[in-house]
Amino acid sequence: MPARSQIDAFTAHLSFALDDFQRRACEALAGGHGVLVCAPTGAGKTVVGEFAVHLALAAGGKCFYTTPIKALSNQKHADLVRRYGPERIGLLTGDQAVNGDADVVVMTTEVLRNMLYADSPALRGLSYVVMDEVHFLADRMRGAVWEEVILHLPEEVRLVSLSATVSNAEEFGGWIQTVRGDTTVVVDEHRPVPLWQHVLVGKRLLDLFDYRAAEAAKSGREPAVDPELLRHIAHRREADRLADWQPRGRGRPGRPGIYRTPGRPEVISVLEQRDLLPAITFIFSRAGCDAAVKQCLRASLRLTTDTERARIAEIVDRRTADLNDTDLVVLDFHEWREGLLRGLAAHHAGLLPTFRHTVEELFTAGLVKAVFATETLALGINMPARTVVLERLVKFNGEQHMPLTPGEYTQLTGRAGRRGIDVEGHAVVLWNPDVDPAEVAGLASTRTFPLRSSFAPTYNMTINLVHQMGPQQAHRLLERSFAQYQADRSVVGLVRGVERGERMLGESAAEFGGRDAPILDYVRLRAQITARERAQSRASRLQRRQAVNDALAALRRGDIITITQGKRGGLAVVLEPARDDDDPRPLVLSEHRWAGRISSADYSGAAPPVGRMTLPKRVEHRNPRVRRDMASALRSAASGLDVPSARPRRSGAPPEPDIDPELAALRERMRAHPAHRLPDREEKVRAAERYLKIERDNAALRKKIESATNSLAVTFDRIVVLLTERGFIAETGDAAPAVTDAGRLLARIYSESDLLVAECLRSGVWDELDPAELAAALSAVVYESRRDGGLNGVAEVPTGRLRRALNQTRRLWAELRTDEQRHRIAHSREPDDGFVTAIYRWARTGDLATALAASDTAGTGSSMSAGDFVRWCRQVLDLADQVRGAAPSPALRATAKRAINDVRRGVVAVDAG
Repeated sequence: MPARSQIDAFTAHLSFALDDFQRRACEALAGGHGVLVCAPTGAGKTVVGEFAVHLALAAGGKCFYTTPIKALSNQKHADLVRRYGPERIGLLTGDQAVNGDADVVVMTTEVLRNMLYADSPALRGLSYVVMDEVHFLADRMRGAVWEEVILHLPEEVRLVSLSATVSNAEEFGGWIQTVRGDTTVVVDEHRPVPLWQHVLVGKRLLDLFDYRAAEAAKSGREPAVDPELLRHIAHRREADRLADWQPRGRGRPGRPGIYRTPGRPEVISVLEQRDLLPAITFIFSRAGCDAAVKQCLRASLRLTTDTERARIAEIVDRRTADLNDTDLVVLDFHEWREGLLRGLAAHHAGLLPTFRHTVEELFTAGLVKAVFATETLALGINMPARTVVLERLVKFNGEQHMPLTPGEYTQLTGRAGRRGIDVEGHAVVLWNPDVDPAEVAGLASTRTFPLRSSFAPTYNMTINLVHQMGPQQAHRLLERSFAQYQADRSVVGLVRGVERGERMLGESAAEFGGRDAPILDYVRLRAQITARERAQSRASRLQRRQAVNDALAALRRGDIITITQGKRGGLAVVLEPARDDDDPRPLVLSEHRWAGRISSADYSGAAPPVGRMTLPKRVEHRNPRVRRDMASALRSAASGLDVPSARPRRSGAPPEPDIDPELAALRERMRAHPAHRLPDREEKVRAAERYLKIERDNAALRKKIESATNSLAVTFDRIVVLLTERGFIAETGDAAPAVTDAGRLLARIYSESDLLVAECLRSGVWDELDPAELAAALSAVVYESRRDGGLNGVAEVPTGRLRRALNQTRRLWAELRTDEQRHRIAHSREPDDGFVTAIYRWARTGDLATALAASDTAGTGSSMSAGDFVRWCRQVLDLADQVRGAAPSPALRATAKRAINDVRRGVVAVDAG
């Protein structure tokens, strides 16, 4: 069928006309090209992916539709089933396998990657692959999977890549053209639903930009900040300043003039009055999202009609019918349900998946009007709203609070404006005195979101590449990665920098007589002398510091010393010796009644203690009377001692430093150099120093070029050496290295801790465990505590057999880490015992309350959320399934199968997605 006819046949079933960018992409696909589509959130990119499904089915071929997360896969599967029927559409997510041999299969990207490495028969007849949210290849943890798929797909497969708006779309498209052949890049920055930016100051909603002036100017540039907003904020600040000067006397409790950010119920009420619901309020905290719903419930906020409440009740009861009553109590079901009935909900990864999917269904149906969500909702889930609210413009990234980037701001506010429902969307930032409207305007108007590759060889990737193609071909594949493509493009700029530096060197050399002029050798000699002097000075300081530290660490209780530096000069007695030899700080009491810890800033250590005195068994140095009596006793004890002055002598020459023979020889050579006696020496020295700086800069650029051009190959080669040492790869003389049985085992383990898991399997560390113990042991290599050091290593291990297995697992990890340090390979993540007890209890009893109580292994009184519990259980299930297929021991494979059955029940089995 001609291309135009295919498009007409496809669009006949749509309720809307194709936008220009959608039509261009569909025409390219129908013409036999691959496509990369970059467009804003909500613009309708997935229509292009659905057209690929149509083309595959029309030609009797197969199409795989990949997404980054299971929830998106479930959503897309449901969409396609509605259009084509359940018999033609399959789903593979790791958790679920539904109709996996269908003509169209929706799957997570990892599933397709695993198929490619296993050369799965399901790849036969594959004609199209849709990669939704392909910009995920920038993800630090999982991004490499996208590049692996793009590089390994057979040549005849047409690739449909759908991406959010990125500022380097042409670069990304250029790479795809390089590795996949003929690819059409379609970029569209137009939002189908206009987005208006606002700032909420108190209960007053103001425009961020001066849209009227921009409309009048028609300049095409982003409008300036609205003067009315600036005036209102200035008045607000002035009111606060005046209120701050008022006394707090009677009748003025808490200085009511000071600005208070409106509460969540107030914000929702303002939006409701302005007809701006439904709204998503992004709060960068799970606890904050839950607290927001509770605040609205306490405020008796109700956003639904009686008819809507009845529909909500029916959907909620249907969705949760498979959960038992005991679990519902543990999950605070009734409060959650009451929030939904009033049109309120939280949405975050800590929610039970059943609850989260119910919220998504109700919000999409227009029944929930206000959702408080973490930023994970912005990652592809189809939940647009009329309005998006940002409470803060900073978020915690796991280590520190960081400002939102323009890309993050665009991704979050991109949810505002429902295509086909709203004529416009609205983004609202809550103002507080720390918010600068100019900064908000900068976030809202910047469109820079460059895509950066996170591709790097892993153990599993390396063993699969060696097995499939050998090291030489693997090198060539790595050279074709987007990471290397970007590195090579950066090299072009670096090379230009080197060329520019060479020209500057020629110009600079002319100032002092050319590159062979004696002055250049003279300046290099002076630079050597300066570097040697600095090194000697640094060494002297280090020696002095070490001598002082040694002297401080050697002090013992009762020693009488003289403090010669700082404000505490005079006699002092040591009350407690230093606790740390690396940073010794003994506790002392001075003759002036001061007590505290001293350091090298107070004590020179040049002379030994001047004497000793007997101390009481316990000295209460914080008690003023005790300090007075001890100071008097110290002066009495020191009265007969030969005490040196408390202050350093000002007269006399300083001690002569040791003469460095090499430094003396360099100085002699400098004085004898012909250039030393030039009349214009210093002028030429300055010109030669500029020359040497350019020369150093050029050397640094060349070093960057060298590291950029072969960094992936070097990492790959180091991993090959480590795997060969450990017996996963065998040397075969002149022939290409061969993958051993252990290597084939590793090739089937897709986990962040892949090599550690493979070592545990072949070492038999987990062979004697029962199903619940195996689930617990597997959790240690997949689980990661949310707070630094939160639960790691402090969990109560339920059985001695499991404790031994965990100790052996940790020992294998320690040995692996030593090898990784030796080969300069990124370290494997340390096992984390924080989920061991919880999943053990769950596998044993299936009782949710018991399991969640066991997750409070740090004794904080705060148990894991149900959503996190289910998510980690499913991660364990995923690894247990891999162990069931890869373990060399039949008994362990059987145990893994029983462990899967024991974990996949109750809330873990309900609504898997």
